[in-house]
Parts: sequence; structure tokens; C-alpha cells
Amino acid sequence: MPAVDIVPPSATAPVAVVTTTVGSEADAARLARGAVQARRAACVQVERITSHYVWKGQQCEEPEWRLVCKTLPATVPALLAWLREAHGYEVPQLLVRTELAAADYADWVAQQVGGGAERT
Repeated sequence: MPAVDIVPPSATAPVAVVTTTVGSEADAARLARGAVQARRAACVQVERITSHYVWKGQQCEEPEWRLVCKTLPATVPALLAWLREAHGYEVPQLLVRTELAAADYADWVAQQVGGGAERT
């Protein structure tokens, strides 16, 4: 059976998603508010998670808060620089991916981060 497009490609536009984690709810709220206020992200979602990892030879299991930031691909370098400066971790997780979004949502993201109606 052939694949069926739910949303035609002409009705989509790229949006970048940047993900990071922090160790406290207060840090998550501070970074989320700051990224939106600085117009580096249009929206930041915050989720409570549990992370398992090895740091400096020690097995760790810690509560963390994941921030999922939506922005434009062209704004990613500015958002990453801002997060590195504002982040409390020595080596912050900074993951970037590009996704296709509905065109009207991508337009809203562009308006929020100062990109107008431009899409990259």
C-alpha cells in the first residue's frame, strides 16, 4: 500500500527543535522564560524526566527537566549560544533536529523569533 501524505509538502515548513536538560524546575523555568523573552525560541515545553548516565565515573540516576525549544533553523546558532551561556551544566545536552511543521505554525514560530514570514 503506498504511503499517503497527511499534510501535503507544500503546506509544511521547517522548524528547528532544540532539546536540553537541567537539574531543577527553577532552572527549567528560568531558561524557558529567558529563551522566549530573548526571542531565541517561540515556545519552550518543560517536562519532568528521570535521567540515567555516567558522570566522572559514577553511575547516576537523577530527576531532570527537559526543555524542548521550537525555533527557526536560522536561529539555532543564536539559541545554542544563549543556552550555553545561561546553562548551569558543565557539559549541557544540546540536541538539534529539524522537523516539518504545518505552515501556519512555522509562520507563527517565525513571527515569534523575529523571522517574519520568511522560511529557510
